[in-house]
Amino acid sequence: MKARLAILRSSAVLGGIALLLQGCGGNGSPTELSPQEQLGKSIFNDANLSLNRNQPCAACHDLAWGGTGGRMATNAGGAVYEGSVAGRFGNRKPPSMAYAAISPVLSFDAKSGFVGGNFWDGRATGLRLGNPAAEQAQGPFLNPAEQALPDAACVVYRVAASSYHALYGEVWGGNIFTINFPSNTDALCAANQSVTLDTADRAKVTTEYDNIGRAIAAWEASSEVSAYTSKFDAWKAGMVVLSADEEKGWALFNDKAKCARCHVPDGPKPAFTDFTYDNAGVPKNPANPSYATHPDFIDTGLGGFLMLRPDLGPYEPQLGKYKVPTLRNVDRRPAEGDVKAYMHNGVFKSLLEVVHYYNTRDVLPRCEATPSPTIGVNCWPAPEFAQNMNVSEIGNLGLSAVEENALVAFLTTLSDGYIKR
Repeated sequence: MKARLAILRSSAVLGGIALLLQGCGGNGSPTELSPQEQLGKSIFNDANLSLNRNQPCAACHDLAWGGTGGRMATNAGGAVYEGSVAGRFGNRKPPSMAYAAISPVLSFDAKSGFVGGNFWDGRATGLRLGNPAAEQAQGPFLNPAEQALPDAACVVYRVAASSYHALYGEVWGGNIFTINFPSNTDALCAANQSVTLDTADRAKVTTEYDNIGRAIAAWEASSEVSAYTSKFDAWKAGMVVLSADEEKGWALFNDKAKCARCHVPDGPKPAFTDFTYDNAGVPKNPANPSYATHPDFIDTGLGGFLMLRPDLGPYEPQLGKYKVPTLRNVDRRPAEGDVKAYMHNGVFKSLLEVVHYYNTRDVLPRCEATPSPTIGVNCWPAPEFAQNMNVSEIGNLGLSAVEENALVAFLTTLSDGYIKR
């Protein structure tokens, strides 16, 4: 293996140039990527970086779907995606990786609470690398329910032997090719076993694993992934006008519907999130496959993570809270009739359902106590976690059906690809 890596290192420049010609924008137009961005894209799309060499990061994060899961059958049900190992599932819907790189390092603000970090529960804090997106990118490779590799050394080893190894050397240098991997490393990784390395080589693995995360984060920050090419951006630039319904929805967004309080639309390139955490009181998703093995599972969100990190702050006030996501690409999907899942558990299947829930959560009675219940019509199911629920900005907005539809019309203007490059 060491001899092979030496040969790979020598071809770095030629391979890097070839790979740089492969960039393509998220809206189908050519996009010039930097070497680091192209490397991140190559890593992101490499199915070999999973236990059974069958699942790239892109399997759960599809740009055509706004950076989240793109399998309609999954979205229409539990919304949780199967990992590299058949029958293994996580317990949450994939968050979007588009615009993930704009999230700041997790911190606590006395007024806003916890701000920043990535993943639904903030566990990719960014405190170690200074980059939450880079830390988030590292997580799935070693998650048994996702790409399921047993050791960061397995990821580094497979990147070093990949078809884009030369580009890696161009971006990060040759350190990765000097790691003395055991001759049976490939077999160990395939058998789900850790790799034994001395202290010096383990330190090199850590360095390169961090570089892998940084490269993915660089691509996620690129104009190919975080494009700012929506109709809203065109409108902000004075290129187009909004329709009457879209304009009405924009007014509601900023006032009566209270959306702008959390999905902040300020600045030349609005993030449409304040990067905080909130409990909207959404119901369980009964189709979540995690209930098959853990029927009493209750997702505690940020508070659950903070139980493991008491150094960051008290967990009780954060139980049941999840990252306020950006609304950019919230409606993006290949076709209008395609089913997309919403919320941390994917329980809702349309934007209109989400808006109607936010509007009437505290108006309709609980389905558990309603004869002949029809969800969203004469009742809503009980919250998955009722503690710390937001009752000041969600639950009884007083929107009419016409206003709900207008708000959805505005949200559809946030999908990238409207401005062609």
